[in-house]
Amino acid sequence: MPSAAAPLPETPADEDQSALRLAAACPGTVLCTVVGIDGSYSRRRGAQLAVAPDGRMAGSLADGCLERELATQAAAARREGRGPALLRYGAGSPFIDFRLPCGAGLDVLIDPAPDRAALAATVAALDERRAASLTLPAPSPLAARAFVPALRLVVLGSGPEPAALVRLAAAQGLAAELLLPERDLALGRAPAVALDAWSAVILLFHDHEWEPALADWALRSPAFYVGAQGGRAAREARATRLAALGHDEAGLARLRSPVGLIPHARDAATLALSILAEVVAAYEHLRG
Repeated sequence: MPSAAAPLPETPADEDQSALRLAAACPGTVLCTVVGIDGSYSRRRGAQLAVAPDGRMAGSLADGCLERELATQAAAARREGRGPALLRYGAGSPFIDFRLPCGAGLDVLIDPAPDRAALAATVAALDERRAASLTLPAPSPLAARAFVPALRLVVLGSGPEPAALVRLAAAQGLAAELLLPERDLALGRAPAVALDAWSAVILLFHDHEWEPALADWALRSPAFYVGAQGGRAAREARATRLAALGHDEAGLARLRSPVGLIPHARDAATLALSILAEVVAAYEHLRG
């Protein structure tokens, strides 16, 4: 019996980290960070754009116009040897020929020479599944940019539902592991898979005899999300068995069942979408 399933894909594509990773990998990259927002805006404070010397960009701040403007500013800062600078865009900006469509005001820190050792340390921490922060230089009003590890799904079950969920997660660039009965799992035993606070565990079994040991393992872990499919009778039987294993009401409340945002999903693709949307929403709440 294999000890673990292979992740799909091996390296998750997390847009929140893409600018950081380009800046860490490519010397001379200018790092732009949204450090202040007045009004409503489509990105969070801390959103980043990296502009490499060869013109490559990573990150997303708007619809492309702001990115092109910042790429011009980055090239000038690199060419002229400027230090970090705070630029204002939108409401209250001195750039009267550049407007943001939403009417917001943005403060963007342009750092032409970010600390590459700090960048590398932040990337290393994230690769080790640890939260990290990157200190931002003056004149930024935001002292540091916080990061959390990428969302990871651990899906246990058999049939079309878990397979559909793993395919959908992989299509979104999310790390997903599929653990199958008999191949990766043994009845009544917890799998040899480590979970962390940025992991989501989803149990998708029609044979609910597999669930008690696996739900017990997941609920005793730091996983931020634990969900399981099943009708009312299955849910009640599961709760009774978990209570017998020592889980109190607060612990049982961590188990989301029925699972997903769409009630009574009746096909695998709809259930997968329903579950993934709920998991991503919970993860975004963690990210802040």
